Amino acid sequence: MGDCESSVPLMEEEENLIAAAQNIVKALGSNRTLTDDARKILADLGSQLSSITRVSEPEDEGAGETEEQLIELEEELNLVQSKVMNWEVGKSMIWDCGQEEAYEYLRYVDQGRKLIERLESLNLVKGSKEDELLRRAHDLLQTAMNRLEEEFTHLLVHNRQPFEPEHMSFRSSEDDTLDDGSIVSFGDDSIEDVVQRDSMSRSSGEYIIELVHPDVIPDLKCIANLMFDSNYGRECSQAFINVRKDGLDDCLFILEVEKLSIEDVLKMEWNSLNSKIRRWIRAMKIFVRIYLASEKWLSDQIFSELEAVGSVCFAEASKASILQLLNFGEAIAIGPHQPEKLIRILDMYEVLADLIPDIDAMYSDEVGLCVRRECQDILRSLGDCAKATFLEFENAVASSISANPFPGGGIHHLTRYVMNYMKTLIDYSKTLDELLKGHEKEDSVAILPDMTPDREEDNTDRRCYISPLAQHFRSFTSILECNLEDKARLYKDESLGHLFLMNNIHYMAEKVKNSNLRTILGDGWIRKHNWKFQHHAMSYERATWSSILSFLRDEGLYNPGSNSISRTLLKERLNNFYLSFEDVYKSQTGWSIPDSQLREDLRISTSLKVIQGYRTFFGRHANHISDKHIRYTADDLENFLLDLFEGSPRSLHGSHRK
Repeated sequence: MGDCESSVPLMEEEENLIAAAQNIVKALGSNRTLTDDARKILADLGSQLSSITRVSEPEDEGAGETEEQLIELEEELNLVQSKVMNWEVGKSMIWDCGQEEAYEYLRYVDQGRKLIERLESLNLVKGSKEDELLRRAHDLLQTAMNRLEEEFTHLLVHNRQPFEPEHMSFRSSEDDTLDDGSIVSFGDDSIEDVVQRDSMSRSSGEYIIELVHPDVIPDLKCIANLMFDSNYGRECSQAFINVRKDGLDDCLFILEVEKLSIEDVLKMEWNSLNSKIRRWIRAMKIFVRIYLASEKWLSDQIFSELEAVGSVCFAEASKASILQLLNFGEAIAIGPHQPEKLIRILDMYEVLADLIPDIDAMYSDEVGLCVRRECQDILRSLGDCAKATFLEFENAVASSISANPFPGGGIHHLTRYVMNYMKTLIDYSKTLDELLKGHEKEDSVAILPDMTPDREEDNTDRRCYISPLAQHFRSFTSILECNLEDKARLYKDESLGHLFLMNNIHYMAEKVKNSNLRTILGDGWIRKHNWKFQHHAMSYERATWSSILSFLRDEGLYNPGSNSISRTLLKERLNNFYLSFEDVYKSQTGWSIPDSQLREDLRISTSLKVIQGYRTFFGRHANHISDKHIRYTADDLENFLLDLFEGSPRSLHGSHRK
């Protein structure tokens, strides 16, 4: 009896000694300055200490079976510990040593995880042997999880595939179901060709590139599953998020997207800003349709068995990058409403509107709500900015005031600017019609009369819908015409004012007739403005040539009380005609009609009137006019008229007949 009693203190002392030794080994093992050999010795010593069979008090038969189970659990834990701790000795990465070593490690770690589950299923008493085994198992699992986190990060970083937007093949999302990981190549298509395909052509989904070498995705998936099964999912997710954030930052760098504050954007000169907007448009298409889609595909593959984990990791990794791009859109939207920016703002609006379905699909979960909301907010801001800029353009046209007449009566730069501006905006007609709802200029259902004055027809059935854009375009042209009329009044010569209006209205009519503006403004508008420029052409002829041709009339040439011609008056009339013709020639050779057909038409029309009048006059009075009084023949005059409207002033002095 005494021997039994004396053995109890001895057993307790041995247990305390073993526990102390294990603590020392563990403490030494955490020292990072140890050599690999020292770590190996400590690992072996730890395994030996753990395998020592400790003396316990005799128990009943049922308790003996429990003791046997504990021995088996301890032996199993010792085996797992040996495998795990062996990798803590060296500095090499497990996956660098081959698949066999890696998957063996995973099996032993998973075995340790299951061992913890079995121990936790027992009714543990604090301080008991079972409790001690559980503590050891948890410490070991934490060590293994730290190692797996490092391995996970290492695999992601060292197996990243280069992102080269100009040279890449794409995986169609339809191929996600294929086991061979086939790559779909688009041959000679450029990156812009791919991202700009219409919705019909990409109905199968986005275009996927391999951001990580496909061979390691199964390994990453195994590590992720094991870490989540071991309640270390947060560490695994964070490791993935950190690595992929860096990848996304690199992508933006490759796409030449700078980190700019709103203040930086607002301070930029237009040329620089225009370049950055164009770069942003290209970057958004590539980033969302290709890179983000590929990022989502990667996270879904790695975390495919973990419900919403893939979506959360994707959203957290990419949120900062997509918001950086959207921040530039916000800066543009709150900038000044300058007409020259409208096309680029509309480009940004349409690109974002086109990409929002893709973005909504990728950020469909609650964690992506802030991205979805930000996209909608920026889209709304860009739309408001485009609308305000469009309306500001109208004010700019109306307020364009000239102090001096436009040289030569040619096509004013404002006319070219407005018509080309409108022509360009046709490509955005659908978007502008949507944005301009509520800002209509007139009743959207209107009667469109034939605006040509010399035609009369029944307009009772000519009701049609006028789109918001068409209403504003009609307003633009009306304001432009009023502005041109004001500019025409600056000319001292009435003829030149009519020539100016003829040139500019003809330019407007031709621009509409020969472009898609015709579908917006209609044939009635074209007929009206054809009549207008023809009216100004006739007004030019009357203002220029009526007084000159009046010298070739017979009224007042006859002597009073007889039917004889006054040779003096005849000579005077002819001389006045020549002088007036020379004045016209001198001034109007410097006038300009840029359109060659219009120039030719006006020359022919003028020539018919002038030459016919001159020939008729000579036909009636040839016998009364001596050759010395004839400066020019009809052919001379006809040739001189061909010099008009070339924009280079010339003189007839020295060209007189001898």
